[in-house]
Amino acid sequence: MTAPATDDRPGGLLAWQWSLYPRAHTTHRNLAVHALTAPFFVAGTVALLASPWVRSLGLALGGAAAMVAVMLVQMRSHLTEPAAPATFRGPLDVIQRFLAEQWITFPRYILSGEFVRAWRGEPISRR
Repeated sequence: MTAPATDDRPGGLLAWQWSLYPRAHTTHRNLAVHALTAPFFVAGTVALLASPWVRSLGLALGGAAAMVAVMLVQMRSHLTEPAAPATFRGPLDVIQRFLAEQWITFPRYILSGEFVRAWRGEPISRR
């Protein structure tokens, strides 16, 4: 199920992203990639945000590089999914959606048990 880029995202970004998440995260490969790379995105974000306080350009560059690398790997892993992710509205949408996914939606997916159900291959309608 691909949502159009011009959708109004009922309930806001997080509710919209959560409603589409199960259909876009079903294959073992994509689930494993997300599980292995999401912590690097979070660490990269923390490094980037901490870099001004520790006055480290290397920390900023390393954090940004980690975030970009995770985005590229995860985008590629989505090619293994039967349902394509929703189209991005533009560069700002890419940033907003990735931050929301890595910091909120994916951890919620794990903590809610949805990740395990997806890994087991349980039908989405039951979830």
